[in-house]
Amino acid sequence: MRLSRYFLPVLKETPAEAQIVSHRYMLRAGMIKQQAAGIYSWLPLGFKVLRKIENIVHEEQQRAGHVPMLMPTLQPADLWRESGRYDDYGEEMLRIRDRHERDMLYGPTNEEMITDIFRSNVSSYKDLPLTLYHIQWKFRDEIRPRFGVMRGREFYMKDGYNFDLTKEDALHAYNRHLVSYLRTYERMGLQAIPMRADSGPIGGDDTHEFLVLAETGESEVFYDSAVTDIRLGEREIDYDSHDQCRAIMEEFTALYARTDETHDEAAFNAIPEDRRRSARGIEVGQIFYFGTKYSEPMGATVQGPDGQKVPVHMGSHGIGVSRLLGAIIEASHDDKGIIWPEGVTPFHVGIVNLRQGDEDTDAACEKLYKALSAAGLEPLYDDREDRAGAKFATMDLIGLPWRITVGPRGLKNGVVELTSRRSGESEELSPEAAIRKVLEIYAPHHAPAAIALEEPMKGRSFHTWL
Repeated sequence: MRLSRYFLPVLKETPAEAQIVSHRYMLRAGMIKQQAAGIYSWLPLGFKVLRKIENIVHEEQQRAGHVPMLMPTLQPADLWRESGRYDDYGEEMLRIRDRHERDMLYGPTNEEMITDIFRSNVSSYKDLPLTLYHIQWKFRDEIRPRFGVMRGREFYMKDGYNFDLTKEDALHAYNRHLVSYLRTYERMGLQAIPMRADSGPIGGDDTHEFLVLAETGESEVFYDSAVTDIRLGEREIDYDSHDQCRAIMEEFTALYARTDETHDEAAFNAIPEDRRRSARGIEVGQIFYFGTKYSEPMGATVQGPDGQKVPVHMGSHGIGVSRLLGAIIEASHDDKGIIWPEGVTPFHVGIVNLRQGDEDTDAACEKLYKALSAAGLEPLYDDREDRAGAKFATMDLIGLPWRITVGPRGLKNGVVELTSRRSGESEELSPEAAIRKVLEIYAPHHAPAAIALEEPMKGRSFHTWL
């Protein structure tokens, strides 16, 4: 993308309503615009990151064997009356009546609807296990929406629902989701700690929240510092293996880590004093096992191996997709702006032309732009007629992990400057070497592109490749 053709309404001043870092930078970087309290338009840059996050969630859900679908935002109230939650949910639920005087609601979650879909189509244990999920807009009428997308009224969420014959199978689904979530967050450059939590209006006895440590987190958390040393990394996971998924769940939850709602002071004090930590955390996901809480009242049963009808065991599992965008910024920024992890960056590299209109500089930038695009990467080329300082400030604000700076002085020596946004370190490289290094950096996130460019560039210079 050429910045001269992009819609990027950056702001120099911080809007007065923005109280936390992610809200300030999302507004200043032209990622969102508030349309009403807690309701935002997602402008091109914000929408691009939202889609990157959504795609990672989809990939990891399907890797775990979960099946995507899509349910509507509006739901009939009668389903919620069946489960007994319609009157219990409270004023956060937006209730609507259509022209035929039918009670509807804008869904805050989908347990009732997915149970109705299941009971209408599945009748035998032979069709189990089954996990269905979707990514959809939700609405909860927060009394005081604040902190931008971190606590909005409308939000984008992945929610999945497992259906199993037995409690043992449903707990395997619980563990499988925990493992898939850990991989999802790590791909986004986040460490999200699973913590024992309260189930709230969803219900159920087994539940963990995933929290990202950040000063602006809404939850107070208590944990053993050793939990921050655990990573899933590149382990090969067999999601069908009960033993492997259980072992990973136990590894990540054996050490003390709880929100303030479930905090146990005696258990916390049993941790060695030098490892006791209290901090703030941002919730980015939660998993629940609630057994037959919905299947019994709503008649979601299957015929078991003995021919008898039994209610299925269920769980629900959510990831806040739009909320994750704010959490990533809260965890990864400095006083100049956002610092995107490579896995979710809107553009892989920024190209800054220090002398727009100079024939040689323009030509070199064009070749870099075309070479990176041909490799399957997405560069953002700042081709505007603007001073260098303004271009650098924009790149720092929007937070692309890597920047290639091209100017007449460097080109005379056959080099461009490659800069890391995270460390601030720069190195002078030939254009060919800069391209190769960017491809190597993104190979774990974008392997096909690295392969695509490797062969064409062998034995050819940057100036002759195109």
